Amino acid sequence: MNLVILKGRLTKDSEIRYTQSGKAVATFTIATDKRMAQNSQGPTADFHNCIAWEKLAETISNNAGKGRELLVKGHLQTRSYDAQDGSKRYVTEVVVTYMEFCGKKSDAPAPAKAGTAAGGFGQPVDDEEIPF
Repeated sequence: MNLVILKGRLTKDSEIRYTQSGKAVATFTIATDKRMAQNSQGPTADFHNCIAWEKLAETISNNAGKGRELLVKGHLQTRSYDAQDGSKRYVTEVVVTYMEFCGKKSDAPAPAKAGTAAGGFGQPVDDEEIPF
């Protein structure tokens, strides 16, 4: 079974792009706190690279900015590619299939509005229109 569930905060605003066929894809990183040991020097975090597709990608990009707390569910994916220098690179990421906003919207800064000035893609979604 390949199942990942993470609750953490966005380290920066997500990046949304569109494939040649027009599918939206958002990439973002979530920081999750590690449980502290008794003789720990303080809180530490793990950083998880995530990717979301289509409507979910647009929802995350339009409504979640740096510092916003999210709960994500998906599966782990490892892929490889050839870098410009000819070396083989490997990437492990969480492919997000479900997401919930946690906390209050005011707990984190508002995201930059995608497409309003540069690029023209994606319209902001009102909180009343989000189906979850």
